Amino acid sequence: MISKRKATIGAIILIVLTSVSTLIISSIVPIPMNKKVLVNKAIYKELEDVYKSQSKAVALEEYINQNYIKSIDKQKLEDGQLKGLFEATDDPYSVYMDKEEFNSFKEHTKGTFGGIGVVVSLGEDNRLTVERTIKGGPSERLGIKRGDKIIKVDGKEFKAQDYKNPILMREGIIKALRGEVGTKVDITLLRTDENKKEQTIDKQIKREIIRNETVESRVIDKNIGYISIESFDEITADDFKKQLAELKKKNIEGLVIDLRFNPGGILGVSTDIADELMGEGTIVYTENRNKERNYIKSDKNKLGLPLAILVNGESASAAEVVSGAVQDSKDGVIVGTKTFGKGIIQTVKQLSDGTGVKLTIAEYFTPKGRTINKKGVEPDVVVELPKDIEKIGPENIEKDTQLKKAVEIVRSKIK
Repeated sequence: MISKRKATIGAIILIVLTSVSTLIISSIVPIPMNKKVLVNKAIYKELEDVYKSQSKAVALEEYINQNYIKSIDKQKLEDGQLKGLFEATDDPYSVYMDKEEFNSFKEHTKGTFGGIGVVVSLGEDNRLTVERTIKGGPSERLGIKRGDKIIKVDGKEFKAQDYKNPILMREGIIKALRGEVGTKVDITLLRTDENKKEQTIDKQIKREIIRNETVESRVIDKNIGYISIESFDEITADDFKKQLAELKKKNIEGLVIDLRFNPGGILGVSTDIADELMGEGTIVYTENRNKERNYIKSDKNKLGLPLAILVNGESASAAEVVSGAVQDSKDGVIVGTKTFGKGIIQTVKQLSDGTGVKLTIAEYFTPKGRTINKKGVEPDVVVELPKDIEKIGPENIEKDTQLKKAVEIVRSKIK
């Protein structure tokens, strides 16, 4: 049976965590009477309500501590309770992150982290599939290829049915692949050869500092600029502007932006890039639970060149902000297949103990008021990729039917 002292402590902690304490502390005027303290009736009711709502959790924690077959780390138990709190939202994007997870999250958005240098996505079979390796990284040097499927990390097998949804499985694998620079990780790959035979390949890879070069550019087809954006992190907008300026110096007459397999990132970064492409108007607006709207606008300056944007089913979130804005403003043509459909926005909050939370707070809409969430952006020109294609991009433009079509569209507008 839980003691009154522990129950009271538990209730007070919960009050502090829910910020009720600010109001309580400022209004309590305790009146000591022998061994009792008199407080305002309204404050007592709040204390009583909090205790009633949380007493089960406090009691069950005590029960586990006293009776479970093994001792459990107190911090691990607390983190588990908080993770469950966010899982109860049934939103895969709202999460509680322990210190290690939150540090990894921050590293990723900064564009540098300790890892093996692969860009991955979820395949149709719900297996994590290598889309490409980062140039010069450890995975490229060890011969890991596009299409390889990562099925084990350090002996642990990852199966979709073991997770609430595929997104959580993907995050779990990525977390396992990353780590301290200089440490090693064992992975098992599933590779399909030219004869459609599957083989498993084991690799041990030493983690290195990975600078996620999110922007790559070049001139293709004589005078058309090509910019690939892998994700929208803190350094992406600056890199994009620099590389666009370099392309303009080479007298490009049109531009193709490749957002395929771009999972999104920081909203503000994507709107900075959209502002470079489109004229004066709304880029995107957000709407919270109270139907309050916030509009993000672009200025009068615009690209002023024929533009095509490539998207596919892995283009999500911030990538959909850019493609949706350009489509609505008619400043470019969207080419490829329907995007993922993640039209919701998360706010990130770091807590005082180094942990952090990510919480969905709003939905975003294109300039014309279209919702993207669970619907995606339908391209202006639908083009499928060949199923047997191993590499996309300018190096394989003859087989990359989507890029080839985008170039044709831009070329026709130049003429």
